[in-house]
Amino acid sequence: MSESVMHSGWWLWLAFFLAALATHIPRGSFIVAGSRAKLPAGLQRALRYAPAAALAALVMPDVLLISGELQIANPKLLATIAVFVVATRWRNAWLPFIAGMAVLWLFKF
Repeated sequence: MSESVMHSGWWLWLAFFLAALATHIPRGSFIVAGSRAKLPAGLQRALRYAPAAALAALVMPDVLLISGELQIANPKLLATIAVFVVATRWRNAWLPFIAGMAVLWLFKF
């Protein structure tokens, strides 16, 4: 084996190790610190919305894009608007699903 191949393999393992540290240290710090460390109140309030923001970031591109292009008048967007309106008006868990699928099927066919 040539000297350059051995050095490139060493750098690759170093990169893996540093990437592992960069991801595990921030995540593990919350577990290790536990209840000894308190986050500021403003940050705690903001973190309550993190799951909803992550879900919206996953769902919205599929709702707004058709074949990779932004199209405002599409069935998915109209169904999403119907779901939002029904969910905020009535506190029934099944009604938004029913309304969304009805609007989606109505405008898709």
